[in-house]
Amino acid sequence: MSITKDKLNKVVDAIKNESAIERISQFDTEETKKIQGISMRHPFSKEGVEGRLKYIKENLGHQLPYLSGDKKFEDNDMLKGNIENYIGMTQLPTGVFGPLVINGVNASGAFYIPLATSEGALVASYARGAKACKDAGAIVSVCLMEGVQRCPVFKFNELLEIGQFVVWLMEQKEEFKKITNASSNYAELIDMEMNIEGNQVIVTFEFMTGDAAGQNMVTICTNEICQYIVENTPVTPKAWYIESNFSGDKKATSISYTSVRGKNVTAEIKLPEEIVNNVLKTTPAKMYDYWRTSFMGAVKCGAMGAQGHFSNGLAALFIACGQDAACVSEASVGITRMEIMEDGSLYCAVTMPNLIVGTVGGGTSLPTQRECLELMDCYGAGNAKKFAEICAGVCLSGEISIIAAMSAGHFASAHQKLGRK
Repeated sequence: MSITKDKLNKVVDAIKNESAIERISQFDTEETKKIQGISMRHPFSKEGVEGRLKYIKENLGHQLPYLSGDKKFEDNDMLKGNIENYIGMTQLPTGVFGPLVINGVNASGAFYIPLATSEGALVASYARGAKACKDAGAIVSVCLMEGVQRCPVFKFNELLEIGQFVVWLMEQKEEFKKITNASSNYAELIDMEMNIEGNQVIVTFEFMTGDAAGQNMVTICTNEICQYIVENTPVTPKAWYIESNFSGDKKATSISYTSVRGKNVTAEIKLPEEIVNNVLKTTPAKMYDYWRTSFMGAVKCGAMGAQGHFSNGLAALFIACGQDAACVSEASVGITRMEIMEDGSLYCAVTMPNLIVGTVGGGTSLPTQRECLELMDCYGAGNAKKFAEICAGVCLSGEISIIAAMSAGHFASAHQKLGRK
């Protein structure tokens, strides 16, 4: 999946969105600095729970009946399409931190982030990173590109047949678009590429999937296209399979790392030295040195990308918000970058090319998951890019906090204090 001219144009459009640029430039960071953070006192006691729920109800206008336990889930019919052999709900603790202040193209404002996790110190760490970012102003987050792939493979007797097949296939793109439109109300076929290996050819179909994560959608559309191919091609394949294991679905791959799978988002913040000292209890120089050192460690171990722990925040956020948790394997691929600016501040950025997220379909309508999305005003149509930009902001907060902890030598003591019984 290469970055084509059309994709580059979409990146430029995302960055040059005039209305978004005007809003971003006029964002009142002084006002956001005054926003009260959600209480970290009494992290799991009844008193603490009641205090945080009261804050959310009175200040944010969300009642959270299922999350709070005021209402019990009883509508089993709602689970159709989500589970088989159902026996009950697995209860996982859900915490909240914020405000996470984001000044993005699609996400703009102060957000309170739900994380479902059993790992102590996780929510506290992300809360600390979010506070540092809020005190510095706001995270700028931009969804650059989007696209979801399905990659069927067609097998032939010899390479000559492949040539005939590919020539015919290239002439069918408009027909494939019509089939896609007839198969889904939301999917749009935007690109098609071929990868030939001996007597077989992998065809990459790339789709826009609206506000759905889209894996099921692209599978159904691709299957309809493949049925048309098999019935109409002048060269009949001896075998074909709907997925060649080339798409990167549920795995980290170099192809999607350098292009896009889902939403490709980048986020940045510049932290003044005073905030690094007072909130993060370290220095820009120490954070930069640890980041540079750990980057080399990621290279030496063969990691796909170089980041500290995207998967921590993404797994907790995905579970809380009804995303496909298995997609963390690909969504956590990316880059964290830091540099010291001329004024002594620390520039921090994350780039995440594989955010497979949706705000409709899948598990997003389950009661507690819907409440978590609604808490961020991300439930329903028109919110997938917004949610993706929030995801990047969450990960940036987590990267800032863990790198600060590592650089100051506080990582072990924090887990000893918050992560043990």
